[in-house]
Amino acid sequence: MSIKIGVLTGGGDCPGLNPAIKWVVKTALDSRLSKERDVTFEVVGIREGWRGIAAIDARSQADVSQYIVPLDEEIVRTWDRYGGTNLGTSRFNPFTPKDDRSKQLIANLKLLKISCLVVIGGEDTLGVAYKLSAMGIKVVGIPKTIDKDLEGTDYTLGFESAVQIITEEIDRLRTTAGSHKRIFVVETMGRNAGWLALEGGESSGSYIILIPEYDFEIDRINALLLEGRAKGARYDIVVASEGAKPKGGKEVIRKQGQDGFGHVFLGGVGEFLANEIERGTGLETRSISLSHLQRGGSPCAYDRRMGRYFGIAAIDLIVKEEFNSMVSYRNGRITAVPLEEAIGKIRIVDVKTHYDTERYNGRRTLLR
Repeated sequence: MSIKIGVLTGGGDCPGLNPAIKWVVKTALDSRLSKERDVTFEVVGIREGWRGIAAIDARSQADVSQYIVPLDEEIVRTWDRYGGTNLGTSRFNPFTPKDDRSKQLIANLKLLKISCLVVIGGEDTLGVAYKLSAMGIKVVGIPKTIDKDLEGTDYTLGFESAVQIITEEIDRLRTTAGSHKRIFVVETMGRNAGWLALEGGESSGSYIILIPEYDFEIDRINALLLEGRAKGARYDIVVASEGAKPKGGKEVIRKQGQDGFGHVFLGGVGEFLANEIERGTGLETRSISLSHLQRGGSPCAYDRRMGRYFGIAAIDLIVKEEFNSMVSYRNGRITAVPLEEAIGKIRIVDVKTHYDTERYNGRRTLLR
């Protein structure tokens, strides 16, 4: 028996996607493993995420050749060293109420004889996968998001690479900040979860870290900065998650509207803070948004390994016919959870165990 697997990446790109795709393909097509199985596999890549399977005409050879690409071990051999996703991605939602493409998507899968899907993505992408599983489509998920906010797993592809980028960029900022005795406010991604800001700020030794899970008071920030200057600090780095907000206030929105999954466009808290800090302290303050730099570059060693493990585990689940599951990393081991556990709510920073509300920084007491 032969099974045709379709693999796609959805949502924001990040380092770690290509390693996962590579090891889905290599594990599925491994000739030695094929001898141990009662099934053989064929793997095709689906370009542009859900758009590549939902918005095409599967009866059109032009559409099929544009969005469906056969994958083999030689094609993906070097993919694990590259960032982004070689299959492309999109934030397309096939269940958008005003333009529901879910029936077309299912029809296309049947026409293309794709038996099951390996879906690499975050809450939105896996949310679509979960809805499809309820409609009879066989799905296996792989967790990916630099925000590390998926329930059901302790790690998501892309996070450590993004933290490394934050650390490197802040290291560069220190030279100009110190030269001019400036305060720099560095805005990170993360939406409503503070993991990127917190661990990026901890890794870079930032003086203040602001996260969505604990609303800040600008007077307290200014007092901490002036206290640091009084102790001899020449400059300071403040890291702020894009979802951080002042006590009693709302998140800063960079533009009106929502994306295909109903999310508002966060951004601008760094500039807001820089203006408030300079006005309150009299200290020269600048802001910088790291924005999509956090998604760029080659995957770090950790994401290359985790992409490998997650890709292998995804095929293990297919072989065992444990569909409608997501590969997971929990308590130091690779496992799996039902897709339902990965969606519906996000995994946020526990302020009691991870955050110092007096210093606006990571905890200084870890053993309890």
